[in-house]
Amino acid sequence: MEDLRGLLFRGVILFAIFFVAGFFFAGTILKKILDFVHLDEVTIAASSPFQFIEIAMDFGFFLAIIVCIPYIIYSFYSFIVPALTKNEQIKLLKSIPLSVVLFIVGFSYGFFILNYALKALASINIGLGIANFWNVGQFLSQIFITSALLGLIFQFPLLLTLLIKLGIITPETLKNQRRVAYFLMFSLTALLPPTDILSLVAMVLPLVLLYEVTILLNKNKYHVWTLEPRRAELKLSSIEREQV
Repeated sequence: MEDLRGLLFRGVILFAIFFVAGFFFAGTILKKILDFVHLDEVTIAASSPFQFIEIAMDFGFFLAIIVCIPYIIYSFYSFIVPALTKNEQIKLLKSIPLSVVLFIVGFSYGFFILNYALKALASINIGLGIANFWNVGQFLSQIFITSALLGLIFQFPLLLTLLIKLGIITPETLKNQRRVAYFLMFSLTALLPPTDILSLVAMVLPLVLLYEVTILLNKNKYHVWTLEPRRAELKLSSIEREQV
């Protein structure tokens, strides 16, 4: 219990430190984001004199969450590691950096797609004679929420692999349910901005690729609940052959 309290206390301190850092550096971060996106045909406007304070708090909260996620994963690992076998510890330890990499790739890819979509939408509005005055709060929330959600969706190969290891599903099931899986990918991604078909297809394609790679990597691996019976069966067959 004392160890758990210590982990929680350090987590709160870490969250507070990076929340304050994100709050005070929000202006610098915002300027770099706007320079990177570089929307010449758009005027980014604030809807109230206090909106920047709200944005700064959002930046602080987002930065604190991003930094605390690896700490939470490490704390969870250190908490359950005594109950795991050596092989299970190694596999879990390998999955942590892979999870972080998948999130970063998903987040960056989502940011790239949104950058393209926003420029395209701004050009369309100008072509129709519509001026682009975008609220800075909504603009940033759409970028970060969509990118973060896509980063989380990119975690599904790890989830599918875990379900295969636990014997809940098999690679054969994933093969047979491809159409259902693809439909779910399109449906979930369609809920995220932008709403144009080209951006939707661009966001779904890497998910389809990850799905197929997951099937391929787990194709010849037995899941946990059937591995031991399979070994026992092979051992029994070997003994029977020796007796004959």
